[in-house]
Amino acid sequence: MFHELTHWTAHKSRLDRPIKNKRGSKAYAFEELIAEISASFICCHLGFEYSKQHSSYIKDWLKVLKEDKKAIFRASSKAQKATEFILGNVQIEASK
Repeated sequence: MFHELTHWTAHKSRLDRPIKNKRGSKAYAFEELIAEISASFICCHLGFEYSKQHSSYIKDWLKVLKEDKKAIFRASSKAQKATEFILGNVQIEASK
């Protein structure tokens, strides 16, 4: 659920990440990496046990990470922004 919610943050009216990428492309793999990292951040923040559910993407992630040594830092930064966006909106809603 948190993985998919992270994709939701990519919309232009939210964090404006391009997500119209073909499965198997580097851009697609990068967005999937962002979503998975963010899901793990959210689980950790909320005290849930994190269980990776997207093992089919690992091969594509490895390709991206091998070709770009800074990709993990860029993906983590974008995942952190998505996490903060999601948790910020959850806290706003919870306080109403």
